[in-house]
This record gives sequence, structure tokens and C-alpha cells, in this order.
Amino acid sequence: MKKNNFKIHSIKYNFIMNIILRTSQFVFPLITFPYVSRILGAAPNGQISFATSVITYFMLLASLGIPTYGIRKCAEVRDSIFELSKAVQELVIINILFTLLSYILLIFFIIIIPKFRENAFLLFICSFSIILNTIGVDWFYQGIEQYDYITVRNIIFKLIALVLMFLFVHKPSDYLVYAGIMTFGNAGSNILNLLKLKEYIIFKKLKRYELHKHMRAIFTLFLYSSATMIYTNLDQVMLGFMSSNSEVGYYAATVKIKNILVNLITALGVVMLPRITYYLNKNNMSRFRELISDSFNFIFVMAVPLAFFFIVEARPIILFLAGDGYKNAIKIMQVIAPSIVFIGLGSVTAWQMLIPMKLEKYTVVAAILGAFINLIINFLLIPEFGGVGAALGTDIAEMVVFFTQYYFLRDKIKSLLKGKEIIITVLGGGIASISLIILNNHLSTLNIIQCLIGFVVFTLCYLVVLLILREPTLKKYLNRM
Repeated sequence: MKKNNFKIHSIKYNFIMNIILRTSQFVFPLITFPYVSRILGAAPNGQISFATSVITYFMLLASLGIPTYGIRKCAEVRDSIFELSKAVQELVIINILFTLLSYILLIFFIIIIPKFRENAFLLFICSFSIILNTIGVDWFYQGIEQYDYITVRNIIFKLIALVLMFLFVHKPSDYLVYAGIMTFGNAGSNILNLLKLKEYIIFKKLKRYELHKHMRAIFTLFLYSSATMIYTNLDQVMLGFMSSNSEVGYYAATVKIKNILVNLITALGVVMLPRITYYLNKNNMSRFRELISDSFNFIFVMAVPLAFFFIVEARPIILFLAGDGYKNAIKIMQVIAPSIVFIGLGSVTAWQMLIPMKLEKYTVVAAILGAFINLIINFLLIPEFGGVGAALGTDIAEMVVFFTQYYFLRDKIKSLLKGKEIIITVLGGGIASISLIILNNHLSTLNIIQCLIGFVVFTLCYLVVLLILREPTLKKYLNRM
């Protein structure tokens, strides 16, 4: 059996690379969002958010569950170049077939739905991300843990997009140009993925393709992704139909900030999926349990204080990033912040436990239940409360998803999810928040200065509490230094 000779880095190295990548996804919006919010305004931003949310559903159909399944499958067979090449070719063929189906349905819906027809050109521009994601096979590079390559090429294309934005986006009517640049920056690097693929796999046509053997797991993960997409993207679509473009713009502003935080919190989970799959395939259960325990501790230490901080500092953060025209987004930010914690915990139970253990059917049950709850709450609250109602729906949906997954894993998870960690981080976040509120009552500075001072004070108070209470994760890290 011929083996691949690409280098597999340590989890720490991959995590650092992924943190750099996720940080770039924080830094670039931090640079672009204030500019675009002021140049385009809430309504054009709302149009773009509506279009990208719609396209996300068609992208989901085109990719099915391949982005997740592909990572797991490539991690399982990465030691054999023949098995790896066969799996990649079969998954790409399936991806192409469903991309064609996705475009046929998109054209059909543009013809029959007036709201889509009004934004046809914008939808067409955003739809290029479907093609770019199909040819990009990003899941392959994650499956073989080439996170340094993924990080470098993503940052390069984001830098190019940043330059293009400042060169060509100067007024509200430039929103179509911005949509094109945003699509290029997010997915343009996938062209390089296709060109580089020949370095890792054999492109020779196989005598027999076994597409059917992948379909069950792919469709199961597709159902999981579909249900998840409902309560992560349907909010903006429903706001678009049931409210105004401005309200979508306010909500989109908070979602962008929330997504930045979620990307940082879930960075470890993305790295862990292929490694945990590999350990399970080798039946190394002790290493598996150790990694899961560390992941839960990491989520509590990071997500809980971030939720507290963005509740307390919502006003200066929103006004600094989006401007005075987005004051209505402050309350939305405060309401949606707790979802960060449950998204982080759910990423461990789903991506690091259920999916690697091939129990993805339970992720589907949890996601469908969460989507149903989110849909009902949106219908009840959006007409009256707009974005705040949608934010509350997101909080409750993410909570339902995590606790449902926890129920299915209750026998395996009890010894890994520690109550002491929860108490310490909540207590630390609460004390740091009180300190921040007292500080804010004595500050009368610019929003950016207030954010920076507040972040430093909050972080120091939080770390002091963790040190005093001997929080396990921080203690473990300090002992290694």
C-alpha cells in the first residue's frame, strides 16, 4: 500500500495556524465593517446580508454533507494515497452533480419569487461562491491537516479583497461591487486548492467509482447542516420578509460580530475533528477522552467571559464598529451574546464526539429540534420585536441543540464535563463584569478607547479570579511554561 508523504503537524501547531486564520477573520471584518457600514448604510448592507443568506442555502444543497464527511473520510484513509485519491474523486463527482442541481433550483426560484427577482443580479454575484466552494475541496486539506497552507492562502486573498474594497467601494450604489469583492475574498483562494490538489492525490480515472457508499453519511450530515442553517441564517431571511432592510442590517451587524467570536471559540474543534477521527480509527480511547476534556475546559474558559464582556460593552463596541446609525443593534448584541457559550459547547459534542464516532444521526435530531424551536420563536417575536426577537430565538435554539446532544452522550460525557469549571468561569466572568460596569460609570471617552481600556480591565480581573480559584486549564498551561 503506497503511503502519502505529506507532513502531519502537532495539534498545537494546527491550533495556532487555525487561530491565526480565525484571527484574520476577526481582523479583516474589524477593518472593513466600520468602513462598509458607513459607506453603504443599513439598507444596502441588509440587501447583501439577505442575498448571502439565501445563497447559503443553495450552497448547502450543492455541498450536501461533504464538507464534514470529507474531513472525516480523508482523515481515515490519509495513510494510503490510493484510498485517499479514490475518496476525493468520488466526493468531487457527487459535489459537481449537486452543484448543477443547486443552480437549476436557484434560477427557478428567481423566476417565481418576486423578492428574489428584485435581487437577481446580486444573487447571481453571490452565487459564484457555490462554484468556488465546489472546486476548492477545502475539506480535503483539513482532513490531511494542512492548516498552514489553508491559513496562508486565505490571508493573502483577504488582503487582496481589502485593497479592492478601498479602491472600488465609495458610495451606497457600490454595494454590488462590494458583494463581488466579498465573494472573491471569502472563496477566491479555492482556485489555488484545485491547482495544488495534484501534489497530494492521483487524478487517474478509476475503473469503478463507488458513489453510493458515501451517500448515507453525506445525506445524514446534510440534514444536520440544513437544520443548523435554518436557525443560523433563516433569521435574516425572515427579517427580510417580515421586517425592513434596515432591521436586517442591524441584525446582520450583530451576527457578524457574533460569528467572529464563534470562529475563535470553535477554532480548536475544527482542528480536533480529523485528529480525533484518526485516534478513534486507531482505537486510542485514552487520547480521545483527554482531548475531549481539554476541549470542554477551553470552551468554558474562553466563551463564558466573552459572552459577559459583549453584554456589558455592547454599546461602545457597536458604535465603534458600525457607527451611530446602528444604535438599534446594541440591544440585539446584548441578547444574542449568550449563544456564544452554547455554540461552543455544541461544537464539542457534535464535531468532536458524535461525528467522529459516526453517530451523526443524533446531531440531526438535535439540529431539527433546534431549528423547529427557532422557527416558532421567530414567527412569534419578529413581527413585534424585530432583531431582538430573532436574537432570543437564536439563544434558545442553540441551548436546545446542546442539551439534546448532551442527552445522547450523557453516559460518555459525565466524567468529561466538570461542574467546577462552569462555576469558576461564570464567577470569574461575573466579577470581571461588575468591575467593568463600575469602570464605565467613570469613563467619558471615545468608544475605541473605552473598548480597549474595558477589555484590559475585564481580562485582568477575570485572570485574577481564575488564578485565585486555581482553574484547571489555566493551571495546566502555566505548569507547562
